Amino acid sequence: MTVRDRVLEALEANRGRYFSGEALAQTLCVSRNAVWKAISQLREEGYPIHAQPRRGYALSAESTLLSAQGIAQHLTVPGLTVEVREEVSSTNDVLRAAAQAGGLEGQVLAAQRQSAGRGRRDHSFFSPPDSGLYLSFLLRPQLSAQDALLLTTCAAVATALAIEDCAGVPAQIKWVNDVFCRGKKVCGILTEGEVDLETGGLRYAVVGIGVNLYPPPEGFPPDLPQAGGVFDAAPAGAMRSRLAAGILNHFFTFYPRLGERGFFAEYHRRCFLLGQEVELLEGNRRSMATVLALNPDFSLQVREAGGGERTVSSGEVSLRKR
Repeated sequence: MTVRDRVLEALEANRGRYFSGEALAQTLCVSRNAVWKAISQLREEGYPIHAQPRRGYALSAESTLLSAQGIAQHLTVPGLTVEVREEVSSTNDVLRAAAQAGGLEGQVLAAQRQSAGRGRRDHSFFSPPDSGLYLSFLLRPQLSAQDALLLTTCAAVATALAIEDCAGVPAQIKWVNDVFCRGKKVCGILTEGEVDLETGGLRYAVVGIGVNLYPPPEGFPPDLPQAGGVFDAAPAGAMRSRLAAGILNHFFTFYPRLGERGFFAEYHRRCFLLGQEVELLEGNRRSMATVLALNPDFSLQVREAGGGERTVSSGEVSLRKR
């Protein structure tokens, strides 16, 4: 860990508290000049670090910048390696490349912004700077390709729980991968992976989560009428770091026993399509149906317009427009 990272770790752990350059140097076993250089670098990167004579340095308690050190302060699960970058094309793209190069399970990448965020079915994912949380993590699960849906549904529950913990607002889930608050979509999830053709199991999976923390200053694009934010306005302090850590804490608590589907009740309770008339999009086929139930494997049981019942395991579902 560099001096810059160690200084930021100390400041993140004690937001608003002043440390003298001498105290930081002694704690980190480096020179005062090395501390000064680290502080200068962090300021150049945009971190609001205050300095006062005879008091030293303090990271503003109101700082909203995301950092690996800030996320780590709130993590309760072991074994994760967190990295934060200023900008990437897509956090999923970066971790897929890492997976193909032999990257280990538990790698986490978050970004301040994405230049080419992606959603399901190759849709672009609106990724403005500052107002969103863009997070992906690498997994190497003992899981068949047929059970990969468990990763997405677990991530949806983890995100809903983290939102409720951090924001105190109820979160619902639209099958299969969208999280809603106050009737607006605040989160999309994209799970990608590679299948071993010999075993039918997953070689790796990357779970990507994009959360609209609050509406951007210019508003959401007109072609995203369902989009909304977890908060109505920018929350102060380390909320993005807390939310990122909360998602990871909840997901990786469920993950070791994923096959037991211990999160099914939480998903079912939040699944607001149950009993609703919906439009199904499966490949290029569109049809109307009524959602009867959520099955234990997270597929939907539906009744088609003609009266027949069937199971839907993939595709897109939207509420019927009236």
